[in-house]
Amino acid sequence: MAFNDLLKQVGGVGRFQRIQVTLVVLPLLLMASHNTLQNFTAAIPTHHCRPPAHANLSKDGGLQAWLPRDTQGRPESCLRFTSPQERPPFLNGTEANGTGTTEPCTDGWIYDNSTFPSTIVTEWDLVCSHRALRQLGQSLYMAGVLVGAMVFGYLADRLGRRKVLILNYLQTAVSGTCAAFSPNFTVYCTFRLLSGMSLAGIALNCMTLNVEWMPIHTRAYVGTLAGYVYSTGQFLLAGVAYAVPHWRYLQLLVSVPFFAFFVYSWFFIESARWYSTSGRLDLTLKALQKVAWINGKQEEGTKLSMEVLRTNLQKELTMSKGQASAMELLRCPALRHLFLCLSLLWFATSFAYYGLVMDLQGFGVSIYLIQVIFGAVDLPAKLVCFLVINSLGRRPAQMASLLLAGICILVNGVIPRDQSIVRTALAVLGKGCLASSFNCIFLYTGELYPTMIRAATALLPETLGQPLPDTVQELESRRGKPRRQQQEQQKQMVPLQASVQEKNGL
Repeated sequence: MAFNDLLKQVGGVGRFQRIQVTLVVLPLLLMASHNTLQNFTAAIPTHHCRPPAHANLSKDGGLQAWLPRDTQGRPESCLRFTSPQERPPFLNGTEANGTGTTEPCTDGWIYDNSTFPSTIVTEWDLVCSHRALRQLGQSLYMAGVLVGAMVFGYLADRLGRRKVLILNYLQTAVSGTCAAFSPNFTVYCTFRLLSGMSLAGIALNCMTLNVEWMPIHTRAYVGTLAGYVYSTGQFLLAGVAYAVPHWRYLQLLVSVPFFAFFVYSWFFIESARWYSTSGRLDLTLKALQKVAWINGKQEEGTKLSMEVLRTNLQKELTMSKGQASAMELLRCPALRHLFLCLSLLWFATSFAYYGLVMDLQGFGVSIYLIQVIFGAVDLPAKLVCFLVINSLGRRPAQMASLLLAGICILVNGVIPRDQSIVRTALAVLGKGCLASSFNCIFLYTGELYPTMIRAATALLPETLGQPLPDTVQELESRRGKPRRQQQEQQKQMVPLQASVQEKNGL
């Protein structure tokens, strides 16, 4: 706990921690907007085929003469008659005499612009046979998140958290702005992929940088604060999307603020813990003294020296001489165990979470209302998660949130589609549980991995009140500690049992 003692010495949770944590979590407001932005920028308005260019609607009997009807009596979205029909067609799309034939919308579509005046769907006709391209746009964004987590996680462990955050803010600002001016769908997808990469780096390094500057007893508070800022961003997205329905303006509005984040991120102070595990005691000393000065602990800062750091961080310096690589995740048994378990948790939580929040139009209610409801359910859910994390530990919170989310999703799968209220209620409850799971897993991941590979990715150990491991060797020794304690207890029981037997005359 040497480094934790150094943090307390330079002020614990002082002015510096409050300022930097606030500035680091502030971009999470708009990260929520980018993650679910396509609910609005790629919304699908009501649409139907455009009649042929040679059609004379006044002579043909109006637009309805060209539009077949579906089983519910609404105009078909992807078909039109090859010739105008004189009589009202049957619901199966054929004329009364059965001779009406249909064809695809070869002349494009007419969209209802009352709710969404412009989306990528209406601009590039991503409907009917091209409908899969709409999902491709979001899939490429999520692929960018995966790639960004690996690339920027590795770079953060090699170059530092601050440098990578600065790069990520700039990349998000540039790629998001360029996406707003994309001339075609291919260019749009390219910049969305780049945005996903940089936003993944922001999410990882935001939590890592904050956790590494905070004392042990405050880490759950920081994780919960970040979670609430993200949830607030969901409310913000609903309001901004309602006020700015045009997709290009909306895309631009949630991207430009990252230029401001990029500017002020140059004032961040790099993690002293990362400096120490990288063997840079000179930079560790400078960072700690600067933090002591900001926190009004100048006298305590002057007491720090290279000799003091060498004495307090002797174990870390000895164990960090060999830099850990990504291969340690598979080579080291303790890390391999963590990597497999956490990877499954991240996959399960992310897959279920985005499966719910990326289909808001499927709930049959106002897309803006459901966005607000999905944001509102996070508030009590994350509060409960915080209380469980602080009282019972991280593992019970993680297990309970995933178990309840799984039950809600499974039950929702067997509820009839006409029971929209019940289905929506279960989806909202499940989403709240998944949001709690995200809150817990971000904190859990940062606490379980050693500092040198912290930004890498019912079987996980508990971390409540435990110091952050700085090295792979420290993690291995911590894993073996319970076993050694059990062996020592067994050795102590042998003479105790012998004395009892001797006393009983056995």
